[in-house]
Amino acid sequence: MAPVFHDAGAGFWMLLEYAAVKRALTEHATFSSAVAAGGVARRWLLFLDPPRHSKLRALVARAFAPRGISPLEPRIRQLSKQLLEPLRSREVFDLMAEYAVPLPLLVIAEMLGAPPEDYPRFRAWSDAILGLAHDVSGDPRAAAAVQAAAEVSREMGDYLEPLLEERRMAPRDDLLTRLMTASVDGEKLAFDEILGFFQLLLVAGHETTSNLIANAVITLLEHPGEIERLRADPGLIPSAIEEVLRYRSPVQLVFRRARHDVEVGAQRIPAGAVVLAAVGAANRDPKQFSDPDRFDVTRSPNTHVAFGGGSHFCLGAALARLEARVALSDLLDGLRHMELTTPAWTPREAFHVLGPAALPVRVTKSPSPP
Repeated sequence: MAPVFHDAGAGFWMLLEYAAVKRALTEHATFSSAVAAGGVARRWLLFLDPPRHSKLRALVARAFAPRGISPLEPRIRQLSKQLLEPLRSREVFDLMAEYAVPLPLLVIAEMLGAPPEDYPRFRAWSDAILGLAHDVSGDPRAAAAVQAAAEVSREMGDYLEPLLEERRMAPRDDLLTRLMTASVDGEKLAFDEILGFFQLLLVAGHETTSNLIANAVITLLEHPGEIERLRADPGLIPSAIEEVLRYRSPVQLVFRRARHDVEVGAQRIPAGAVVLAAVGAANRDPKQFSDPDRFDVTRSPNTHVAFGGGSHFCLGAALARLEARVALSDLLDGLRHMELTTPAWTPREAFHVLGPAALPVRVTKSPSPP
């Protein structure tokens, strides 16, 4: 595998090997995260560098730390069972639309303090914002994607204003209250900054986990022997989740910009160049993983980079792992009696993520799938 691929037409450099991708994810003095010049994403943590990134991240980091999300497990289990209950009598259903998407979306909505019943519009907003990847990739749909995201951003701003007004009148124990009352360097966050948090947490707070759950189902259905290993030893579920993260990484590409000329794999990347760190390719690098194309729920060590690295390590990693663990636990028995329907599932539109747009499954042997 070549460590670097240069697309002169599109004007970007793609890093493919594990070592090169790890450098881009962790060497912040060389690879900047400030790749969003303007528009909806300009204030997102994903596209900020230290020190501003570090100060803003600290405002919500505690809520997403393992100790912070651990108390959420009973509620996540309750939501999981509520979503699965109506599916028990169904022979065919869309596991993505009816379970993998709403579970993490309802959780992050409750954490933010947004009404959970509004989750259908959250999903539509998320799809529009993910389309911004076309702008970076040079896709001909870029202009339409930017316009759609701008419209959605205005909608989200209109939606957020009354929620913040409610918090001013009656503060709650939620992330919106925390953001509204927080200060950085002695100054309160501007409305645009709170909106940026709201957009990022709503999208990233469910998108990766939805794809993780769906990718786990797809991969396990393709490897029925691994399902039986998990049923024989449910203690392997955390290890299985890590292997899904490696084998079918929900985030395939991470964007960076070279701060200065840098040599990677005997090629010189010029200052200012857009760099695409191919996380999915890195997680299949044979130099890092033995037999990388084999799915093994017992793989150890498993040093994947599915959640990034360095100061930009995924804020919601612990929450995603918890939600996926609950989901697999609840789905495990039912997976023995499921199959993917035909035609095969189609991937999401956004080229930088991996997951199905829909995941229709059929129950083959039992009236009680999940």
